[in-house]
Amino acid sequence: MEVFIDESGIHKQTDHSSIALVYVTCEDAEEVAHRIVEIERRLGIKAFHWAEYNWKMRVRFLEAVHGLPFSVKVSLVRNPVDVPQWFEFSVAHLIIERNIRKVVVDGKKPKWEERRLKKVLRDKGVAVKKVRIVNDESEPCLRLADALAGLLRSYLDNPSGSNAQKLYALYQNKITARLTGGQAAE
Repeated sequence: MEVFIDESGIHKQTDHSSIALVYVTCEDAEEVAHRIVEIERRLGIKAFHWAEYNWKMRVRFLEAVHGLPFSVKVSLVRNPVDVPQWFEFSVAHLIIERNIRKVVVDGKKPKWEERRLKKVLRDKGVAVKKVRIVNDESEPCLRLADALAGLLRSYLDNPSGSNAQKLYALYQNKITARLTGGQAAE
């Protein structure tokens, strides 16, 4: 099993935004990555990134990847919140598997944050050498995690929005765990 972690909305500080951490697990990440690249090619995009596309393309991408073999764990929190502490708490409570080959986290993290994350994972029994922090352009499964983090944050921010509501309903059966918290929990 491989785990891909992405956050959405961590830069916002207003009380009307939310943070979504998505933990995507794949038994055969190579196959999932290959199929994501094929889907992106078929849609005529280089590399999917939630913030760069409109709702029409977001819907097309998320509908296309829905059938791939993966599951999702999510932690949703309303802002403002202490992001590093929340991130560590979420990872510690979402990672319960023991057969993890690799944990891939999106984004550029400072060394101190990377070390704290490795400690949390070590405390959970995940080998430290399995953690990689990379850019989502180099890892198709992180683009999947980015899309799901964007969707889930959009749904939490505006549950009555037609696109987010439709896609959330499509993905509800893929969500195997959900943490909700922060100052104004759902």
